Amino acid sequence: MKQGSYAVPVLILVLLSITSNALAVVDSQLQQRIHEAVDHLDGQRIIAGEKNPADWLNHGRTYSAKRYSPLDQINSGNVEDLDLAWYLDLGTKRGLEGTPIVVDGIMYATGSWGVVFAIDARNGELIWQNDLDVDKSRGLFACCDVVSRGPAVWKGKVYTGTTDGRLVALDAATGEIIWDTLTIDLKRPYTITGAPRVVKDKVLIGNGGAEYGVRGYISAYDSETGDLAWRFYTVPGNPEKGFENEAMEMAAQTWGGGPWWEVGGGGTVWDSMAYDPELDLLYFGVGNGSPWNKYIRSPAGGDNLFLSSIVAVRPDTGQYVWHYQTTPGEAWDYTATQNMILAELEIDNKPRKIIMQAPKNGFFYILDRASGELLSAENYVPVNWATHVDMETGKPVQTKNDYNKRPTLQFPSPLGGHNWQPMCYHPKTGYVYIPSREMSMLYNNDKSFEYEPGYWNVGLKVMKDIEIPTWIGAGAVAKLGGASAKGFVQAWDPVKQRRMWKINLSGAWNGGTLCSGDNLFFQGNADGKLVAYAADSGKKLWSYFVQHGIIAPPITYMVDGEQYVTVMAGWGGSGGLSFSPVTNAMENMYPEGRVLTFKLNGTAQLPPWEGQERKLPEPPPLTASDKKLLKKGNRLYHHHCVYCHGPAAMTNPVLSDLRYMDAETHEQFIPIVMGGIQGQENGMIGFADKMTIEEAEAIHAYLIKLGQDTLKAEEAPAWWKGLKNSIYSVLAVITGWVVSLMTWIMNRG
Repeated sequence: MKQGSYAVPVLILVLLSITSNALAVVDSQLQQRIHEAVDHLDGQRIIAGEKNPADWLNHGRTYSAKRYSPLDQINSGNVEDLDLAWYLDLGTKRGLEGTPIVVDGIMYATGSWGVVFAIDARNGELIWQNDLDVDKSRGLFACCDVVSRGPAVWKGKVYTGTTDGRLVALDAATGEIIWDTLTIDLKRPYTITGAPRVVKDKVLIGNGGAEYGVRGYISAYDSETGDLAWRFYTVPGNPEKGFENEAMEMAAQTWGGGPWWEVGGGGTVWDSMAYDPELDLLYFGVGNGSPWNKYIRSPAGGDNLFLSSIVAVRPDTGQYVWHYQTTPGEAWDYTATQNMILAELEIDNKPRKIIMQAPKNGFFYILDRASGELLSAENYVPVNWATHVDMETGKPVQTKNDYNKRPTLQFPSPLGGHNWQPMCYHPKTGYVYIPSREMSMLYNNDKSFEYEPGYWNVGLKVMKDIEIPTWIGAGAVAKLGGASAKGFVQAWDPVKQRRMWKINLSGAWNGGTLCSGDNLFFQGNADGKLVAYAADSGKKLWSYFVQHGIIAPPITYMVDGEQYVTVMAGWGGSGGLSFSPVTNAMENMYPEGRVLTFKLNGTAQLPPWEGQERKLPEPPPLTASDKKLLKKGNRLYHHHCVYCHGPAAMTNPVLSDLRYMDAETHEQFIPIVMGGIQGQENGMIGFADKMTIEEAEAIHAYLIKLGQDTLKAEEAPAWWKGLKNSIYSVLAVITGWVVSLMTWIMNRG
């Protein structure tokens, strides 16, 4: 090589060096600004946030978790001028449930699997991203999608929980990992979907997995080192091994029979927490039993503490102070993990410091937050498992609606009257705005139950061996399912304990709410719209189509004198997977999740999106025409695959619709299903230890039959499609009438 030939590569290296140094200077300046903003974020600053609303510093904005912001630059008089300021595609097709944290113009958000993003809150520019090298095979145990409900920020660090059960602390300026702690036993089917909270230098995190069989707990870790400070178990373990503390010894007296500890008992703390700095009490909600079926879990009866309870402890030590159980002897997946709000209300003409919650079981509770005393409880949706809550005993008066001996149709369903999507409290109106649904489920006792590690272990026959005949088309499943579920947002007066008004929504799986200013609340919905309403009347004031379904709650903040509203759009979660035909079809939406931010007179625009045509490839010939084999494949599909891919393979369309598999996927079906060749790509692990090749082939045959039936339906004459749709619509109307009649009967007591 001639000497002169070095000139080009040397020049490139010099230019790269200069560019790199320039970036380093910019990064250094930005890092300094971030540290100046975040290093001093502690409890006092979060407490001061009650009167300083510019930032969104905590999951519920402040420790009281009202999700109310006094910011009123955007108000009912000018909200119609709200428009897009910026958006950021996150590159995920899974559910987005997160609440971002905003500190002095820096936004921290989490996506699917617990991935963390730092974003410039002024313009949406990505500052850094850390994927955290999550083991996606753990997605098998994520009952309700590989979601993350957000990060926590404290003294220069960002904390997140990951699907594979780790609690990770990152440098807020660089995204580099400072410490990484495993919080679970990897031999058990635990996951993390909840947002960590930080109180008094303790990072608090729970976990999920009760559907599969685990023992729930909440843990506190040192914010600087990641060392375990304390752990509070929510259900007792094997009594022969003793108890961790007096609270567990007390709880064990309320369990009978078993051995529940082999399955785990449940009680996972997978979402809600709140903190009262004056009382120095940390509150957390506890989830459902494992299995759900109490006749299997605790055949001798008992309340089964602390399932479906609100528990108060000391944040320094985890010492038990009090509890209130919303659903004694929990048997229906009626978790008490829905968000809790701290407020001061006038109850019986006396000012009271209260905690309020609308858990899945359908009752709205007001408790004294110092003592746990029940102050009031009324049903906010129709219920038929209890007539009322007895104010003397504090317990619900249960009906004879018991599935021990016969199948029972019950309101609410496991999706609850209200699920994890947060409600907000508006102090100007005195109302709580609850994302709600009316939906039932048929419960029946699985008397042949045997614990199967790694599977859903709920103890209900209807969720174990269901079959959906292939002649029932997708249109019928969607229409009939949709008619059986009603979604709405309601304004609830917690003092009067009654609904003031409600707004009906087209789907039953919608977003959380944000209260702001003098008279606004916001909610995103399954139809892909972020909507602003008048808080006093529910009048619709503004909406924006974000091109993707919304289940996350919005937030608001102010930077450089401008107020912004942000929401994460990414439909999914339990409703978007297992119950998609019931909660919403979400056809033709943009296939990837986004963060979207709005301000008055914003000028950004989303790229045009008119939907994408889902053209069904020609399925392979069905060599297995044996009806018994197809029946077997149908049953096996609904045992192994339904919780991610939906009943009759109808799922959230942004995921893999198994009716629409292409030729390559059909060819690779066994390597995918048995060998797990897509495991680290999308979490589709191999099932070689859970089924035989013959069983996988039976499932494949069933899916080929579904594909062939779907293709026939698509190629049918227009008149036939119209006739079928008319029949489905009539059946849907009848179904709706039946549900409405049942609801009316229940409302009359």
